[in-house]
Amino acid sequence: MSDGSLPVEPLRVATHSGSFHADEVFALATLRLHFGVIGIVRTRDADELSKCDLRVDVGRKYDPATGDFDHHQGDAGERANGIRYASFGLVWKSFGAQVCGSEAIAEELDLSLVAPVDAGDNGQELCEPRFEGTGPYQLGRLISGFGSAWDDEDREAEEQQGFGEALMLADGIIRREIRQAQARARATGLVRKAIEAAPDPRIVEFDRGLPWKSVVMNEAPEALVVVYPREKDWGVQAVPADQGTFENRKDLPEAWAGLEGPELAEASGVADAVFCHIGRFMAVAGSREGALEMARLAVDGD
Repeated sequence: MSDGSLPVEPLRVATHSGSFHADEVFALATLRLHFGVIGIVRTRDADELSKCDLRVDVGRKYDPATGDFDHHQGDAGERANGIRYASFGLVWKSFGAQVCGSEAIAEELDLSLVAPVDAGDNGQELCEPRFEGTGPYQLGRLISGFGSAWDDEDREAEEQQGFGEALMLADGIIRREIRQAQARARATGLVRKAIEAAPDPRIVEFDRGLPWKSVVMNEAPEALVVVYPREKDWGVQAVPADQGTFENRKDLPEAWAGLEGPELAEASGVADAVFCHIGRFMAVAGSREGALEMARLAVDGD
């Protein structure tokens, strides 16, 4: 180095060897985003663990002061909503705000990304199955899919390669989730202004496409539909009844469901009506005026 100083050794972070899971992979990705380059040691050997700076999902100890982030010993605690902490959540609790650049965004992502991973590792079901033989494809399964198969000729080599690939994926997911959360935060003020400016509180109009659902759902209890410009036309979208549900506060008219073009124009009475989703949560018109007319018809109808 030009100033004569010695290179700094990267932080050594231990996790367990063998099969890997989403909680430690995402925890390590978080640490890598925070510290930059880290050296990852996959071992269960006590001597090797003691030589590392941090220990994640191994060591049967949780104490950030000593660099220990394991949850298997039972004293790692749980969130206010009852979801127990796994290693991802424990690491996020210490480093999430720095990685996100915001305590508020770290808390938002703890609920949307971190807690679901922790719940999966701790065997806590987040949703009940509604259809026989199938269910949500979860991050835990996605990450485990990078592991070796039982009959691979060189399971250790496959495991190491898969671990590296899974870590890169987790890194990208966290980066993207932070980026989107930051964008939502930047949109909040614009959404609030649109709510305040609405002549009819049931219809909120935006002058651009932007993330609106959380603010409208939480702060505009009378809002039923939103109207917004798309690339070449205008959208009309029903406001969901709750986060993560396909149920709407009020569906678009049943007579529009699945129609497009002239059929929809005739059914709605809006000349430039383009399309209505069969699920009755979204419609499209060729102009702002057409979209606003569809919105008015939707909120005034039975």
